Amino acid sequence: MFPAIGRSGDASFENAKVLQVVLQVLTTGLIALLTVVASEWLARGTFVDIGDYMTSTSRAGMVAVGIVFLLLLFMDALVGRAHQSSVLLVPLALLPAFFSGQKQLYLSDPLYPSDLLFGRQIMELLPVMVAAQPLTALAVAAATIAITAILGILIYKSRKLFVRISMRSRIARLAVSLPILASFVSLMDPMAFSAVRDRLNIVPMMWDQKENYRHNGFLMAFAFNVPMARISAPDGYSQPAITDIPSDRVPASFYSGRQADVIVVMSESLWDPTRLTSVRYSQDPMPTIRSVASGNMFSPEFGGMTANVEFEALTGFSNAFLPYGSIPYQQYIRRPLPSLATFFESKGYVTKAFHPFQSWFWNRQNVYQALGFQQFRSEENMPAMDKRGIFASDDALTRYIIKEADNTAQPFFFFAVTLQGHGPYEEHRYVKNTVEVDAPTLSDAPTKTLATYTQGVKEADQSLKMLMDWAKKRQRETIIVMFGDHLPPLGEVYTESGYMPNVVATRKASVPTMKREHETPLVVWSSKRGVQKDIGSVSPSQLPHVIVRLAGYRHPYYTGVLGRVAERYTVVDRHQLIGRNAKSQADWSMAGVVDPLIRDYRMLQHDVMFGEGYGLGRFFPEQALRLQPNS
Repeated sequence: MFPAIGRSGDASFENAKVLQVVLQVLTTGLIALLTVVASEWLARGTFVDIGDYMTSTSRAGMVAVGIVFLLLLFMDALVGRAHQSSVLLVPLALLPAFFSGQKQLYLSDPLYPSDLLFGRQIMELLPVMVAAQPLTALAVAAATIAITAILGILIYKSRKLFVRISMRSRIARLAVSLPILASFVSLMDPMAFSAVRDRLNIVPMMWDQKENYRHNGFLMAFAFNVPMARISAPDGYSQPAITDIPSDRVPASFYSGRQADVIVVMSESLWDPTRLTSVRYSQDPMPTIRSVASGNMFSPEFGGMTANVEFEALTGFSNAFLPYGSIPYQQYIRRPLPSLATFFESKGYVTKAFHPFQSWFWNRQNVYQALGFQQFRSEENMPAMDKRGIFASDDALTRYIIKEADNTAQPFFFFAVTLQGHGPYEEHRYVKNTVEVDAPTLSDAPTKTLATYTQGVKEADQSLKMLMDWAKKRQRETIIVMFGDHLPPLGEVYTESGYMPNVVATRKASVPTMKREHETPLVVWSSKRGVQKDIGSVSPSQLPHVIVRLAGYRHPYYTGVLGRVAERYTVVDRHQLIGRNAKSQADWSMAGVVDPLIRDYRMLQHDVMFGEGYGLGRFFPEQALRLQPNS
């Protein structure tokens, strides 16, 4: 069609030239329209609401079409051929939209620009995804090959397929598109008010990303999230403000602790499947965990994003103070940060991290170094381990940790992230499922998914028992902390059992609903002092306070700042604060007036992660010493 449109006749037929230009512009507009509609369909997974998005005067659909149209005009003017830029720009728009739809399906959140930093991780998990849904994987693979072939042919033959644009027409396209696109760039800062953006009904809703993507559309909302890597200081941040934050009155050095060994195990997707009240089991899959339960972990994530939970548990900092959708391990940890590892090292401990997968996953190799771990044992430097499916078993990892502990004479702080519980939960991961599942409300596929998952929970429970039995025989006190990072991605198990209305958890809801959809088991146990009871439902960021205090130490931040937060709040979530009295403050960050306790907490976190480090010497003395030259 394009060669036919572009064939110029005799120079004397001026009307034909005008018609040719008009047709080219109209075709570009049609390509832009179809691109936006297709991107919305792929990102949403349905045509529902797309009509309203495209036609409503209160939505930004046609503005998105206009932006894509101008981008196509601009790129065509640069390459000098009509519509040639669509070969590049259309796939760049549609592929991220497709991945956004898939991410939202499994993890409840749309695609953010930061997600592109860990595409390699998705590739590593493809074998498991293929095993779980082979027909879908085959269809996606065939479509990918076909689309790639078509694009390759178009690029190869593009010089002949697309007609040349005259110099006058190229200048005209640049003159129209460039100034308008430049003005739109200035509108893309979501934190700055823009009257023009407001008149166009473009509303950046960074506090509610689902609504942000629904209202503004995938392409525009994705663009709004590009600047989220730029962190602004909280209002009032200054050296005097940090100085005014109170710390413990008693110096941390006054408390020498009990030199107890500490093992923290973050168990992948560990959850209590007996919470599905419509399902019956032949035996309790987690008797050990249940007998020594200390409370629950209130996970800020669901079905994935393990690194965000890990970030809170190791640092005592909160994702609630960071841009929505951000991943600190990928975006923000670019310099040494204080953590439980740096604290325990300052007390003479050996500090090691363990994860039986590749060290680049979630950028852990660099992050653990920045957090002060002396050693990181990963798949690359661990012995070969027994597998469950393609994942290292909890039993093998636990035995390896015990061996490392037995070979460590000094007190130690070990942090381990298990892998066996990772989804998806293919039917034949285990040779035999020893826990029978009776689920009358579930169809066949979800029943098999639940059976596989439940067997994994049983083996995680057995691994904890083995670790505790070993610790009881040791002379030195051993503190063991175990928790699940988030609920597992069980898909239709949740909806068919009636546990949740959707296959993914709610991000904003009442406290009972949020706890139901975000709580995982939490065990805090000492070989000398037993189970630490009644901890309640706490954010991962509260764990450093619990651990340091149980080990017999005082610290300006972990027991001082976090201790004061813990006295008033159990959960610090970006959408709500949950107090000790179980009362919540929804949308607290938008309330205008923030509790000074939370204000100081946020300000100190910014000071350490992004700011000038005014409070390092007072709140993290071990980190200040670590950063001294030649220390």
